[in-house]
Amino acid sequence: MNESERDLLSRLWEEHMRMPFPPHMRRREIAGEDMVYLDASIAGGISSSLSEPFDEKRRDALLGCLAAVEKVLPLIDDEGGAIEYYERLREMAALAVEIGSAGPR
Repeated sequence: MNESERDLLSRLWEEHMRMPFPPHMRRREIAGEDMVYLDASIAGGISSSLSEPFDEKRRDALLGCLAAVEKVLPLIDDEGGAIEYYERLREMAALAVEIGSAGPR
């Protein structure tokens, strides 16, 4: 893993952890995606990718989440910073997949 990419992912993760979850996204489904579940799935993948070796199962799960967040982003209203919140999730998931695809750290 390129150290600068890992540092970027760590920084984005730290910033994201300080962001509140947009309250109006609770109990909300967009285009068949539960928004809380999507958040938790991406967050779990990011967190574990920062602390454990990145395996094919984790990469595939994040690729699925990345496709889901790409699908819902154009449909999210920006009430409460939801777009920024989910764009950050997308950025982190894409970065983790890119880093994980590059091989072991």
